[in-house]
Formats: sequence, C-alpha cells, structure tokens
Amino acid sequence: MKAIQLTGIRSMAMRTVPTPTVACDTDVLIQMTRVGVCGSDVHYYTEGKIGSQVVQYPFTVGHEGAGIVQQVGSAVSAFKPGDHVAIEPAMPCWTCEQCRVGRPHTCLNLRFLGCPKQAEGCLSEYLVMPATSCFPLAPSLTDDEAALSEPLAIGVYAVKSSIPMAGAKVGILGAGPIGLSVMLAARAQGAARIVMTDKIDSRLALACKAGADWGGNPLRVEVVQEITRLEPAQLDVVFECCGQQEALDQGIELLKPGGKLMVVGIPPTLERVSFKIDILRRKELCIQNVRRQNHCVQATLAMIARREVDVTFMVTHRFPFARTQAAFDLVAGYQDGVVKAMIDF
Repeated sequence: MKAIQLTGIRSMAMRTVPTPTVACDTDVLIQMTRVGVCGSDVHYYTEGKIGSQVVQYPFTVGHEGAGIVQQVGSAVSAFKPGDHVAIEPAMPCWTCEQCRVGRPHTCLNLRFLGCPKQAEGCLSEYLVMPATSCFPLAPSLTDDEAALSEPLAIGVYAVKSSIPMAGAKVGILGAGPIGLSVMLAARAQGAARIVMTDKIDSRLALACKAGADWGGNPLRVEVVQEITRLEPAQLDVVFECCGQQEALDQGIELLKPGGKLMVVGIPPTLERVSFKIDILRRKELCIQNVRRQNHCVQATLAMIARREVDVTFMVTHRFPFARTQAAFDLVAGYQDGVVKAMIDF
C-alpha cells in the first residue's frame, strides 16, 4: 500500500510499505477515506518532536481518521466489511492500573496513532486497529464528521472535566480546531457567555459565526482589559488552547477567584511553563491539564448525529492523498485562513 511518511524536518514522501493484516482476532482492517491534519502532526513535521516524543525517520503521522471496514478478526461481532467507522487513535491495554480505574487515555501501556515509538499513523491507504478503537457511524454521519469527531471529543472531554457549564462565563484562548471544539462543546452544555481570542482574524470571525459571543485579537486588543470590561466579575473557567505562555498568563488574570484554568494546548517548543504564583494564591485558582479524550468519542458522535453541534464548518481546505505535504505546509504556515485541512483518499 501507499503511505505518506515523514523523512526529515519539513520533508515527506509517498512510499510503498507492507499492507497491514488482521493478525489478532480482535483487529479490524480499515480502508482509509479521510484524515484530518492536526496541530500535533504539524509539530512532528516542523520540529521532529513534541517534548520527549522524537520522530525516528521514516515515520507515518496522522490520527484523525475515518474509513471503511474491509476485514474483521474472528472475535469481532460489532463490525462487518463495508461499515463506515470513526477511529479513536488511542489503543489502551485495558489491564493496567490506569485502565482499571477508568483512565484508558493515560494507560501505562498506551499506543497512539502517529506517536513516535508507539504506532505508525493513519496517513496510509489501509490501517489495522483494535475493534475497541473503532466506532460505527450512524447513517446520517459523513466521513468528514467521523474524522472531526476526534478533535471534537477532546473539546467534549475538556468541558466535561472543567465545571458545570450551565450559566458559566467561559474564556477560550486559541480559535484553532481544538479551541473551536471546546467552544462547540461549551455552547452545547449551556455556557452563558463564551469569549475567544486568537491572533488570526479569520479564525475569530469563524468562531463568532459558529457560536462565540465575542472575539479579540491580542495583537491589537488588550484582551484581559476588554474581557474584564465585558465581565466585571471575570470568568468561571478559561481553556488555554494555543500552547502559548502569554495565553497562560492571560488566563490566570481573566479568572475570578475560585476559577479554573484548563490547559489544553500543546506548547510547540517549551519544556516548561510558569504561572504568577501571587495571583494563583490570592485567587485560589485551580489548574488542570487535559490529556486527549476519555470515553467521549461515542458521546461526541451522538451529539453530531443529533445535530446538537455542526462541526463541518472547520473544514476549510481539502487535498488529495498525494498532496498531503501541501496540506501540512498550508497548516504549518497558517496560510489562506486555514482551520482544518482534510485529506481525501
């Protein structure tokens, strides 16, 4: 089969690699139909690493995927050839201490698609996954929606892990796909006001059209001052979704006493971040990291199927499989108003 592999910094090639086979009776062989380009994929493309996760070339990235079942193992009864599925990229062991207490997303033996030293990604014509990482699509759902359920599920998990949303005043710093996913989830769960920031005006416009109440560009607006003017009591919860130190600082200043900062973004190069301890202490703020999604994919697909959220507006660009590198270059350069680039097979 053909796969798109990283071959160096900002370098990709289409290569012929062995087609995977169903080697375990709980496996599912999938023909890929869609893959979304994620910011973490782009970190591997431009930096060759995320923190301690360092690419060894050649390597296939990609983890936001959808496809059609081609073959199933003998123990798989939930799927049959021809079924369209959404793919959760996490492959937990289901037996370790973390899995047993309901935290498979922090499994001690976790394998994750497109993560160095764990599993090759899904930018390939075929993929084998455990049946437990596959989710059937309702007839009304498209392959685009199936692929987008991965980032949206992160937003759903982040909102679920924060505070009760009904009546909450929410800040979201970063209006990329993850920030937009958090916004959709927060709106669906009853947030009273959602304010968002981003340095790209087209993303702010898209966010406001999709449900945010206010958007501000920190390059031109004193966002802490302006949001505090809108909400004098300040915010109940802030989701940091861009991986920037300045956004973390703004989040701390924007929260009301007793508020909660949800750290969702992945810093591209920073190994450490810092917080103003004086503000943290006086406000008695809570900080929580968000690690991917946890038991939220099925709920996310159901939300999309019930039309409680419309996620398809995020797809701003499409590329054929053979032009995957052009998609990565577009996303890496924040060009042409890109939000989500989708790879079509």
